[in-house]
Amino acid sequence: MLFENHLEFAKAADAADKLAPMRAQFLFPNHNGKEFIYLCGNSLGLQPKVAREVLQKQLDNWQNHAVEGWFEGETPWMFYHKELKRLMAPIVGASPTEVCPMNTLTVNLHLLLVSFYRPNANRFKIIMEAGAFPSDQYALESQVRFHGFDPKEAIIEVKPREGEFTLHTEDILDVIALHGDQTALVLFGGINYFTGQLFDMAAITKAGQSQGAKVGFDLAHAAGNVPLSLHDWGVDFACWCSYKYQNAGPGGISGIFVHEKHFSDETLPRFAGWWGYKEANRFAMQKGFIPEFGADGWQISCTQVMPMALYHASLTLFEKVGFMPALREKSLKLSAYLRYVIEDVNETLGYKQFQIITPIDDAERGAQISIIAKNDGKKYFDALVANQILGDWREPNVIRLSPVPLYNSYEDVYKTGVVLKNLAQKSHDTL
Repeated sequence: MLFENHLEFAKAADAADKLAPMRAQFLFPNHNGKEFIYLCGNSLGLQPKVAREVLQKQLDNWQNHAVEGWFEGETPWMFYHKELKRLMAPIVGASPTEVCPMNTLTVNLHLLLVSFYRPNANRFKIIMEAGAFPSDQYALESQVRFHGFDPKEAIIEVKPREGEFTLHTEDILDVIALHGDQTALVLFGGINYFTGQLFDMAAITKAGQSQGAKVGFDLAHAAGNVPLSLHDWGVDFACWCSYKYQNAGPGGISGIFVHEKHFSDETLPRFAGWWGYKEANRFAMQKGFIPEFGADGWQISCTQVMPMALYHASLTLFEKVGFMPALREKSLKLSAYLRYVIEDVNETLGYKQFQIITPIDDAERGAQISIIAKNDGKKYFDALVANQILGDWREPNVIRLSPVPLYNSYEDVYKTGVVLKNLAQKSHDTL
């Protein structure tokens, strides 16, 4: 696609976009009577218009059926999660039995680490990317300490090369090989939250498992953003939140993936609860935990009906567009167009006011483009917000902008470029 940095091009691209009608399915925030250009789906997705209706149905079920809502009504709560499993599976490249909606992201990470981080005196290390989202860092530090190890020795971080922002796949694989016989777990984010780099999960999985380690991923920034093939890649486990690219609302329910190769492994420890007990015998109320088959056997507490309803509302929109292939095609074009207009601003200015740190390669990025302003980055971010453009700021110096294919347009991207150019042409004193 050959880009042009003018409004007529953006409007023509939107007119030719088959996914453009999906924009009308979402509610955009307003400020002072004006609608924001919303480029923050990497942090919180927009509210689907159908969310209120779907949530109201569950409130009506509660009103009309009370406790009998677990077994009566159009969507009995006892089995509600199964419909979500059907819709979640294509988003992460899994079978429905391998996924389950439950809890929140870091809670699920801890629960999965109970099963898949099983260190001993000889094999205790965890390999992860440097600069992973803090919640992952904290979770792994606490898990390592829980098992009696020192995080300074047990956690190996793969860092970018000197003067660079992102990782080389060969460097990741080299570190895995270097620590191979001492490595119990390789855990990466599917996409790094700061730089927007999409990692080669297939290669990382193969490398980690070849050394005898388990391999898992935090897919908070990848699920609903890029195509995933967790089953085919042989990933051991993964978890994700649903409120970013999957638009399930603030604090929305999380999802887990456990590869089917682990379903029959009775040696895997897990923290158990009634809802993970074998479904057919759950109400026998007997001692002795027998897990339900598949990822459902990692459940602990009962179905969170209202958060699941919001997740379901968004998942139906993913199903409507055919899940990830169509979304990925548009996403790559939108993010490439954003890169183009930013670089065009730099060219017009005659100097590199905005440095893009997200990889240019299609295989190494999702929707997010991370930029560093040459100076006064926070002032640029605040000025974008004042001009009705909402991305987000990450310390110490990054502005993250994420055009989401379900609801963003080429015109959104073009107008963002116009504002960046106008801001850059002003003196810093007037920003």
